[in-house]
Amino acid sequence: MSSVTAPDRSPHATYQSPLADRYASKAMLTLWGGQTRYGLWRRLWLALAESQQALGIDIPDAAIAEMRDHLDDIDFTAVAAYEKSFRHDVMAHVHAFGDVAPAARKFIHLGATSCYVTDNTELVLMRRGLSLLREKLLDVLEALGGFAREWKDVPALGYTHLQPAQLTTVGKRATLWMQDILLDLEDLEYRIASLPFRGVKGTTGTQASFLTLFDGDHAKVRELDRMVCERMGFKTSIPVSGQTYSRKVDAQVLGVVAGIASTASKFSGDIRMLQAFGELEEPFEKNQIGSSAMAYKRNPMRSERIAALARFVLSLEPNANQTHAVQYFERTLDDSANRRLAIPESFLATDAILVLMQNVTRGLEVHPARIRRRVDDELPFMATEELIVRFVRAGGDRQEAHEIIRGHSIAAARAVKDGAPHNDMLERLAADPSFGVSLEDLKSAAEPSRFVGRAPQQVVEFLDEHVAPWLARERTAVELEEVRV
Repeated sequence: MSSVTAPDRSPHATYQSPLADRYASKAMLTLWGGQTRYGLWRRLWLALAESQQALGIDIPDAAIAEMRDHLDDIDFTAVAAYEKSFRHDVMAHVHAFGDVAPAARKFIHLGATSCYVTDNTELVLMRRGLSLLREKLLDVLEALGGFAREWKDVPALGYTHLQPAQLTTVGKRATLWMQDILLDLEDLEYRIASLPFRGVKGTTGTQASFLTLFDGDHAKVRELDRMVCERMGFKTSIPVSGQTYSRKVDAQVLGVVAGIASTASKFSGDIRMLQAFGELEEPFEKNQIGSSAMAYKRNPMRSERIAALARFVLSLEPNANQTHAVQYFERTLDDSANRRLAIPESFLATDAILVLMQNVTRGLEVHPARIRRRVDDELPFMATEELIVRFVRAGGDRQEAHEIIRGHSIAAARAVKDGAPHNDMLERLAADPSFGVSLEDLKSAAEPSRFVGRAPQQVVEFLDEHVAPWLARERTAVELEEVRV
């Protein structure tokens, strides 16, 4: 007789989403958890019953009171049993709610379809999720602002086509990351402010059941929709719908969320390359291990994780438009299982990205000596026009100067590629009697700060005129999450 091993009930026995156990914040995980979601369902049923009562439907005060008293004490074991029997999650919760609010049992969900609770709840969750992302984005913006101001004057190599270009400054480069964040914040603000509620629309969006409930009184049906929206904290509902609100709304929201992921990915890519150059590094903890084999390694793992999670979020954005495109007529159900995954995970992964960005932007390490060395290797080539001017001022011919500089710059570049310790183009020119400009004068012409343009001033103007107003707005304090792995 064989023995049966009891199933392992530990969290390690079955698959757990890494977004839950490794990456996302407690606040975002709580938002998308069952307690919040199904608590909102009960609040929606309460808002519907209260509004119906106010408009003349005979719903006893005791029923309203019982519903209000049991908004959050959800018996999930009872719900699971009901759903196993009914194969319908909304009806399972209707019955479980009725068990604890018996006076309200026959009024819960009166005139409504499942999408009354599912769709309206999704809109509440998305709006709250956008607000959570907004607060983290502002926190990252503030950290980068301090970094940009501190390093606004330090010249650094700029790059176009991933090749050395004119100089910028360390702080000015940070403002490029911040500019993207401001664009994301503008999109966030607009979407939060304009996101509509589904409201009270009925099974195919015609409000027929509510028109029957109110004996054909169109004004009361319209007022019911307005009152429920107001009770749930929305200014407007979507004007017309099928059974669901248009899934284009999901696409618009995930477009904003994916935009944040794109911004983060660009930021992380820059950090990873700068760390490879040795100019800048993300935080690295005392006992952190960079490689199991190469003990000396200090890998940019946080920035790499940002890139990985961002790629995941960007892959989900097209999903929403694809879902909208196949919602035939008043609705099809092939959106349901998909949206249970795509929408929460877009928010959770983007939240995880911002947790990482908060950590990285607060602990960036700059290496000025390495930055200067890289500038010195390239700057003599970039100072060509200034060097020509010096030659002409000394009485020389512009075309002759160009030819002399061209010859020495090619020779110096070859020497660097062949292992010379530094770019000695200035020394070569100073030693050339046909050029006739002293080494001191040439070095003065090639001083890095002469080649950063208005970068330091741009940093100050950008921070004072564009960033400061955002940071001065009303904000909710953000609890910094520990990077768990």
